[in-house]
Amino acid sequence: MGAAVELRQLEHFVAVAEELGFGRAAERLEAPEAEVGRRIDALEKELGLRLFERGAPRRHVRLTAAGERLLPEARAAVAAAERVRETAEGIAAGTEGIVRLGTSRAFADRVYRALGALAERRPRLRVRLERAPQEGRLAAVRSGTFDAALVRTVCRADGIALYPVWTEPLLAALPAGHPLAALDEPHPARLARLPLRLAPREANPALHDLVTAAVPGWTPGPPFTTLAATLDDLASAAEPSWTVFHPVVPLPRDRRLAFRPLRAPRVPVSLAVRPGRLAPAVAALLEALTATADPMPSHRTPRPRPAPAQAPPPCTARATPT
Repeated sequence: MGAAVELRQLEHFVAVAEELGFGRAAERLEAPEAEVGRRIDALEKELGLRLFERGAPRRHVRLTAAGERLLPEARAAVAAAERVRETAEGIAAGTEGIVRLGTSRAFADRVYRALGALAERRPRLRVRLERAPQEGRLAAVRSGTFDAALVRTVCRADGIALYPVWTEPLLAALPAGHPLAALDEPHPARLARLPLRLAPREANPALHDLVTAAVPGWTPGPPFTTLAATLDDLASAAEPSWTVFHPVVPLPRDRRLAFRPLRAPRVPVSLAVRPGRLAPAVAALLEALTATADPMPSHRTPRPRPAPAQAPPPCTARATPT
């Protein structure tokens, strides 16, 4: 055999076989009858088989044994090609396909709510969740490994467009018996005199700047190590202190501790994507994620946050670990 069999040849073969005539097949294909004949002749030559017995006149044909055997395979090939076309159209329209979303366990509640809403509107669109540290999520978006990623406290990042999706409170942990633990949402300023176990700036600059800007005159406390160790020390220490951290799922269970959302500051969470026009599927995901922060969801696609000339504190362009 020479050149590969063309899909168009198979489409013509199926049409002639089902219509049992070149003229009727030409009408069905909306093609000149001579073109239909040429494609069938070329297919027979390519396969080295006679597929039709031509009668007189040539408009009336019937399948040979070889043609009868090949017809189911040709139909399957044509149907498969049509499915490819339909799937490609769905991907282009954002109604189906796969979106690779970089995320963190801390975002699980909102992400699953968004995916539930998205599945109702676009049941053939899949979102594959990929967990990675925040710096890794941003790098994967830049390289194209992830189509999008959720990130915290990032205002600017090279090679990244950021779309705000929601804000979330920081959580304060303090001894359960402390008077401030009785408040549902203590303002950081009221915690200023209580020693604060805060991660050093070099370990988490964005969180450090966010907290120190919101708690002027804060009182340094014992060092922050890991969250688990710091919470254990806080619960057992004779002198009261407090610490602050991003929301985690699940919260540690310790009756000696009280966990309270801070009234301020709010932590921005954004969807990071490559610059340029959003793919329709990513735009649909962005809309679903944004709606989790608003009981009256907008159907307009949010605009990316412009990169400021200077990164205003406490939000910085550096990614911070979750």
